[in-house]
Amino acid sequence: MLTVTAALGPVFALVVIGVGLRWLRFPSLEFWPLAERFTYYLLFPSLLVLKISTTELPVAGVDSVILALLLVLAAMILITLLCGRWLGLGQAASSSFFQGGVRFNTYVGLAAATELFGETGLLWGALFLGLMIPLKNIACVVLFVLLGNGRSGWGALFRSLFTNPLILACLLGAVLNLSGLGMPAPLVPVLELLSRAALPLGLLAVGFGLELRALKSGGSALWSACLLKLLIYPLLFAGLAVLLQLPDQARAVLLVFAAVPTSPAAYILARQLGGDAPLMAAIITVQTLLAMLTMPLLLALLG
Repeated sequence: MLTVTAALGPVFALVVIGVGLRWLRFPSLEFWPLAERFTYYLLFPSLLVLKISTTELPVAGVDSVILALLLVLAAMILITLLCGRWLGLGQAASSSFFQGGVRFNTYVGLAAATELFGETGLLWGALFLGLMIPLKNIACVVLFVLLGNGRSGWGALFRSLFTNPLILACLLGAVLNLSGLGMPAPLVPVLELLSRAALPLGLLAVGFGLELRALKSGGSALWSACLLKLLIYPLLFAGLAVLLQLPDQARAVLLVFAAVPTSPAAYILARQLGGDAPLMAAIITVQTLLAMLTMPLLLALLG
């Protein structure tokens, strides 16, 4: 427990520092959205391309890992939809509640996996991102369209998939690795310098983006979404990992991603496609704060 807490401490410390920077408005309120965009489109892809292209990719157990990830996603989609219906949520609230149950915070997940497992954490994390980012985007936008909130949802879906820098970075790194071409030597030191800034800047931006005022707008939808994402999701994955006999390293690393809070990007999607933006902001904020306690506990007990 102490080892896990010590490893995750710096990750969440940067999130807390980001909260403080928002309170101080330093360096400005306009800086951090631009910094997050810079990280998302340049620094984070640089990290993924470099590590995937220059390191031996995991092979053993990949098929069972993919099956486990697909099954747990399908189960969480069903559980979240049924829970939202049981709570009697309206269309806008249902879509935000759904995002709160199935989406994940990429920065927290990859930073935590890297702190705990090093290169192994990064590589299994890249597999998770390459598979789950498109699937969860599809699931969320399809739900918006079915609820009647996403009139331009299909166009937004295809644009997000074919222009997502994280998906493209994973694909490029895998092509360079599997083809034997590798990363051109002159680019390696450049990408190393860029990648070192990716996770710290991304975590600071996560903290800056938290809406503490949203804590006042609680309710059953908020706390149910926290229960589903921070407890039910990782427990389901842990059970499937044992049932399907996943490799120990893959099970431990991917449990990190199962236990992370929902993504700040969910707020943007809620605003664009007619979801309940205040509820989404509250879910993101509360889940991120609670994850500082739930992640070390779950990883120590299950990992």
